[in-house]
Amino acid sequence: MAPPLRFGIVHDFRRPPGSDITMPQVYAETFEQIELAESLGYELCWFTEHHFMEDGYLPNFVPVAAAAAAKTTRMRFSTDICLLPFRHPLRLAEDLAILDNISNGRMELGVGMGYAKHEFQGFGIPISRRVSLTEEAIQILQLAWSGEAFSFEGKRYHFSNLRVTPDPVQPGGPPLWLAATSPAGAERAASFGTHLLPQGPKHLTIDPWKGAVADVSHKRVGLIRGVFVTDDIEKEWEPIAIAEKYRRDVYVGLIKASDDHKSEVADRSGPSDTRTPIPLNPLVWTVGSVDHCVSELEQLIAEHGITDLVTWGGPPGLSPSVMNQSLTRFAKEVIPRIRETIGK
Repeated sequence: MAPPLRFGIVHDFRRPPGSDITMPQVYAETFEQIELAESLGYELCWFTEHHFMEDGYLPNFVPVAAAAAAKTTRMRFSTDICLLPFRHPLRLAEDLAILDNISNGRMELGVGMGYAKHEFQGFGIPISRRVSLTEEAIQILQLAWSGEAFSFEGKRYHFSNLRVTPDPVQPGGPPLWLAATSPAGAERAASFGTHLLPQGPKHLTIDPWKGAVADVSHKRVGLIRGVFVTDDIEKEWEPIAIAEKYRRDVYVGLIKASDDHKSEVADRSGPSDTRTPIPLNPLVWTVGSVDHCVSELEQLIAEHGITDLVTWGGPPGLSPSVMNQSLTRFAKEVIPRIRETIGK
């Protein structure tokens, strides 16, 4: 039996240059929206991570997850994604254990190895080390949350007879997710027994992951898919679309500056009008009436086996509250119909 569907929101806490909203307002209103989302029945809240960004993009999910956990009672928190090469695995294991206690067992952790060149340069870490840093960090997290002392001898990290405390509330620690843009990333997630955050075409991410996992019945597949429920696209969507174009342009700039994807997914680097659409792209939005959103999301979930779907909260440069009406309609009018049809 497949895991039940879960829905939520995702935030990156950014303020583009020239925005009228201040950064303290972004944080304050985002926490208000998280409380609203829980009251509407959303089960998830994810946070993202980037560094040295002009718009103040969230560099550390730990303090905001702690604050959000203290304001909620049921919502689960995770990341899409935490960049492991920039985190000391023991400190991260301790941070997550504390967060799991603050939230009383509501933490999860989505991880990845990063791709933005300027971040590796900023931290003074050769990008060539990202795979080994990521893989060793995952192993160390799993050992650190075992409840026992452990030793580790790797290429990057060496520890002897350590006992990480406090113990997480969840046995074995917060559930782990791993991002994948390629078959190598998908197979890595399978080898470590994690849930999957596919960020590339299905045949390069979900399919090889399923092929490498003996039993996916207890595994989850998570996706960021912006959703905007409206009966007046021309009037209500336009300001959101402008803000989202900024978000998209920033990501495109980071990706183009990296060496990723060009050999693995060649058609991503071609002209936009010739590229094959990627339904799992986190920057894609579903926009329209309740019927349209239900139909498009049902197809997406069914075709890709999505178990966890989160929508963007505050568009860059706008008050997060501009999304509240859509979030309310999504929770009350769209999600119940999807659950009824898919039967989860």
